[in-house]
Amino acid sequence: MFNVQRSMFNVIKDWALPVAMLFGAVAYLVFAFVPVLDAPGDAMAPFFDAILPLFMFLILFVTFCKVDFHRLLPVAWHWWVAAFQVLFIFAIVGAIIAFDIIGDNLILLEAILTCIIGPTAAAAAVVTTKLGGNLEEMTTYTFITNFITAALVPVCFPLIDKSIHLGFWPSFWMILYKVCMVLVLPMGLAYVVKHHLHRFHRWVISIKDLSFYMWAVSLTIVTGTTVKNIVHADTSAAFILLIAFLAMILCIIQFAVGRYVGHFFGRTVEAGQALGQKNTAFAIWIAYTYLNPLSSVGPGCYILWQNCVNSVELWQKRKEKMK
Repeated sequence: MFNVQRSMFNVIKDWALPVAMLFGAVAYLVFAFVPVLDAPGDAMAPFFDAILPLFMFLILFVTFCKVDFHRLLPVAWHWWVAAFQVLFIFAIVGAIIAFDIIGDNLILLEAILTCIIGPTAAAAAVVTTKLGGNLEEMTTYTFITNFITAALVPVCFPLIDKSIHLGFWPSFWMILYKVCMVLVLPMGLAYVVKHHLHRFHRWVISIKDLSFYMWAVSLTIVTGTTVKNIVHADTSAAFILLIAFLAMILCIIQFAVGRYVGHFFGRTVEAGQALGQKNTAFAIWIAYTYLNPLSSVGPGCYILWQNCVNSVELWQKRKEKMK
């Protein structure tokens, strides 16, 4: 009996991300389609909405407690990955303008655009660490990509939709505030703890993979919310499947290009995560705020694909360790 329990625990441990996504999806569908659970589901929804930002804060705090703050400096691969992100953005925006794309085709390209223009996920540092990558370089690029997003959203979005009127500086500061506060506050607290509360700091970093498993729990909540948005999307199933398919192709392309760029600098893991793993919560927010709300299905699907990629990467890493 003990061996069976241990075996099940190891399976869950090794496949934490897909288990988290599966559990989140099934949990939402059960609460959504079992009538007797309607009331408990409605009561719990605000709780999960409120607890998710707290989870992200704690995940980043634990991760940043391991950062060597003296090594948070830009390096060569940062600028190449940033250049490819900007190139992809201009390619999509240029296609929309050049071919005067409207209707469903515009929604499709907007869904793709939000998955490109969104910054690197703050949790990308967690996966990078698990894959043996450089935590400090990944953290530095996360800050760089937030500035890129804040600069390009108020420039690009009015070009693809003339009804959008964005003042550059108000939009820049609003977006930068929303995104960077997620990074700055936990990093500031981690800096204080690391340099002044040594005993507490040692305790935090002594818990192996704490940030990773906290992230897996948050992924359960995010997946449930994503499935909810997809189920309630005001369009046909075929159109949702098309958006999901394009998000999958884009996800593969961004990870592949990032890893290709990174191999020139010996930073395949870091560059792949930097370009491929996106802050989809932010991408969904900008889609709802500035574009057709239906385009938010794109980043909603993207989060599932990027965590499938992460799961495969972690599986390959485990195989390498076993060998």
